[in-house]
Amino acid sequence: MKSSRQTTLRSDVTVTGVGVHSGQTVNLTLRPAGVDTGFVFLRTDLDGGPRKVRATREAVTATAFATVLGDSDGPLVSTAEHILSALRGMTVDNAVIELDGPEVPIMDGSASAFVAAIDRAGVVQQAAPRRFIEVLKPVHVKNGESFGELRPYAHGFRAEIEIDFANRVIGRQSYVLDLSPESFRGDICRARTFGFMSDVAKLWSAGYARGASLQNSVVFDETRVLNSEGLRYADECVRHKALDVVGDLALAGLPLIGLYRSVRGGHKLNHAVLSALMADSTAWRVTEAQPQPAQPVRRRARVGGMVGGM
Repeated sequence: MKSSRQTTLRSDVTVTGVGVHSGQTVNLTLRPAGVDTGFVFLRTDLDGGPRKVRATREAVTATAFATVLGDSDGPLVSTAEHILSALRGMTVDNAVIELDGPEVPIMDGSASAFVAAIDRAGVVQQAAPRRFIEVLKPVHVKNGESFGELRPYAHGFRAEIEIDFANRVIGRQSYVLDLSPESFRGDICRARTFGFMSDVAKLWSAGYARGASLQNSVVFDETRVLNSEGLRYADECVRHKALDVVGDLALAGLPLIGLYRSVRGGHKLNHAVLSALMADSTAWRVTEAQPQPAQPVRRRARVGGMVGGM
């Protein structure tokens, strides 16, 4: 909540990579957007012409293995969570996310390449005050052994995440994130998506993970991490879950002021809790920051422990 004004990108910036599920090479361009635009995905490769969808919870069409957004004509963009996480984590309010394929590129499995792209583009303040969705009372969702809730919290956005896997290499992990550009950049943006070697054949047969590799995913068997470089953090898996939470909850349309807690969660639970909050009009309100004179946002580029100007 340090900045009281909305922000957008200073200039266009493009990254290229493969989709972790589709296996297709995709060019993704982040573009500046006007006040109150939010995050808008724009597909440019479709036969019928460009098609766009605003990144909101209503646009979610699937949550199996990734967050998929679409409209009445069907799915439009898959694996939206990492780029949304980077934008929200770096306090960008308005951006157009242009794609020439069906899926946001997975890059190295984390959000670090997107943070670096935002640094290259630069972030600027806009004339309008930033707005927030403030959680006023608790909402809860329980699904089997999974549990999620949003609660009032006066100090910005906090995530308390707990995972518990039968795989003994991962086991039970917990992580607390107080979201800011500094904590996002330094603590979670490099945490990679992960999976299990035992699930590979099943995923392939279902049409998933066609672009997955040890270069963009952390892979576990029953006794070890298969990536030669090992883990980036001892608790990389739960940190990645926190990264996903920031992206999935960006679908609120505005930054949240509240505390999100999940146990054994994932994209489906994140979406269910956000939907439960928005369905109860007494559980939230839109608040507006007090405006201050607009000025450029200056940030140090620090990805992967390296600090410098970008």
